[in-house]
Amino acid sequence: MKILLVKTSSLGDVLHTLPAVTDLSRVHPDWELHWLLEPAYASMAALHPFVRRVWPFSLRDLKGRWWHAPQALRQLRRELRREGFDRVLDSQGLVKSALLARLPGVPVLGLDRASAREPMACRSYSRTAAVSWELPATERNRCLFAALLDYAKPRGRPEAQLQVPPAGAARLVLEDCQPFVWGFHGSARANKLWPPEHWARLAEQLALRDLHLVMPAGNAAERERVEALAQRHGNVRLLPPLPVADILALLPYARAFVGVDTGFSYLASALDLRGVTLYGPTADEQSPYAPWQQTLCSPRACATACGRHGCVVSKPLSACMTAIAPEQVLAALTPLLED
Repeated sequence: MKILLVKTSSLGDVLHTLPAVTDLSRVHPDWELHWLLEPAYASMAALHPFVRRVWPFSLRDLKGRWWHAPQALRQLRRELRREGFDRVLDSQGLVKSALLARLPGVPVLGLDRASAREPMACRSYSRTAAVSWELPATERNRCLFAALLDYAKPRGRPEAQLQVPPAGAARLVLEDCQPFVWGFHGSARANKLWPPEHWARLAEQLALRDLHLVMPAGNAAERERVEALAQRHGNVRLLPPLPVADILALLPYARAFVGVDTGFSYLASALDLRGVTLYGPTADEQSPYAPWQQTLCSPRACATACGRHGCVVSKPLSACMTAIAPEQVLAALTPLLED
């Protein structure tokens, strides 16, 4: 059986899909799996040993060049049909992913109307499965794969099975900040950010333990936040811009991580790194990869209920993230730092 998986983005969604790929590899090791996704995440998907080939394709890039879209889609369709797939599994559940899933010209499997993010996508599927929204994202994907590919969902904790590349010269950026804890502070959604004063308090406590706090930055605003913290706290380090593959290779060199609901937190979890993930306006999507990973959810009653990109209780930072006190994080993190 030759299958094309369509899960185009984001980093978190891609990582949440990897354990389902692992399940499939164990149940049907003789099958061949290809993966169609955004180019930014292609290198990540290629690190799973069961993924035979990745197909980088970006509908996002075509938004500003819409006149190129018909030609690009025709070319992709020709290449996909030349591969001779037997089935396409669209685990994204969006209209755009359903559009791509139809290109190979073979039956498409996907979520049913009640389970997909965009119910209209289901019109493209020849077979669907219901998956509960109550499950964490990782378990939703595992259940979907099992239901549509006709095997019993394996029990036990999820395994991403990423083959981590060697760090090589990238290790040099960490020479002056050992030992350290990762601080994954960035998010495209402002209401998922933890307040700078909370990060400052965490940095102070880590300094008492002779630990650095290393923080990556994906854009100018994130760099400014880290630089402001570094000016006040000598143990805070800004990670230089690096490819995702290099950051992946560096993740295991930390003692632990603290992160908001963001892709790097999921990536660290997938590598079994000890750590604490913070959730405020979003539901806890972590299906623990290991017992030494913890999640802290906001104590506010309104947390996860608003579903908006901007908190209606307080601006610019959400009240539910502010309610997660640094002392709570330190209490959860301290046992993880013990050897």
